[in-house]
Amino acid sequence: MNLNELRDNAGARYRKKRLGRGIGSGKGKTSGKGHKGQKAREGVSLNGFEGGQLPIYRRMPKRGFVNIFRKEYASVNLGAISKALETGKLSSAETVTIETLRSAGLVGSRKVAGVRLLAKGELSSGLNFEVAGASAAAIAAVEKAGGTVKVLASEGSAKPEA
Repeated sequence: MNLNELRDNAGARYRKKRLGRGIGSGKGKTSGKGHKGQKAREGVSLNGFEGGQLPIYRRMPKRGFVNIFRKEYASVNLGAISKALETGKLSSAETVTIETLRSAGLVGSRKVAGVRLLAKGELSSGLNFEVAGASAAAIAAVEKAGGTVKVLASEGSAKPEA
């Protein structure tokens, strides 16, 4: 094989449609844009345009507040943790943290501020947890099974002293 014989696989490169190359091409004359008008011109974006009438997104009243600094937490149930223990994705010997839950597939890859432990389901063996938050019922269920729950202080949760 020589360099001049190298080719892409068939269908690897999409041949762009050549517009405005005669009526026989199927995309001649107006190039599929209809006849004249604003939408036939280049660089036109009409999203939300209502012909000069005040658009609905400006007519509707604005209410509330969106906190751009809001923290999202992943919630994990005790039932899912016990299922991961049975399948061998989690080990009862190590402390359960966000990293171990992520590697076990219980916490997704999206960015979260921490993990909240919830009490849905049963826990059979004693595990040690280090999580950002836990419900009272979840803490009671873990301690009943012989484990511990350490709630970590999240960033900015400690109030400054006056």
